[in-house]
Amino acid sequence: MSKTSRFGVSLAEELLREFDRLIDRKGYASRSEAIRDLLRDYLAEEAWKAGRGPAVGTVTLVYDHHVPDLQEKLTDIQHEHAGVVVSTLHVHLERHRCLEVLVVRGKASEIRALADHLIGARGVKHGKLTLVAAGKELP
Repeated sequence: MSKTSRFGVSLAEELLREFDRLIDRKGYASRSEAIRDLLRDYLAEEAWKAGRGPAVGTVTLVYDHHVPDLQEKLTDIQHEHAGVVVSTLHVHLERHRCLEVLVVRGKASEIRALADHLIGARGVKHGKLTLVAAGKELP
């Protein structure tokens, strides 16, 4: 276990009140827990932007399955990134629309490349990449 350090932070009263309301809504045990969570999130995001560090997450797509060859194209893209794609879930939303969720794991840069290819495919109506830190690399 690493050593714990204490430090002071100066904040405007209104900002602190807003932070305390957020802590209450989210159920944090203390300000320290909330600050640790925010710092981990920020550090992980910065590492991913720089193309460093492992990540896990999801790529969520909504698409029109009647667009010619779209499903085959999406499958081909996934196979090209087979080392990153862990699992997929396919849901029929309506007659013409499907939801596909891919669980992904790997280098953040590889995951982003996969997500960009999938989201940019003609017929994909909306897509979103959500990354979270794998955990072991976080202090």
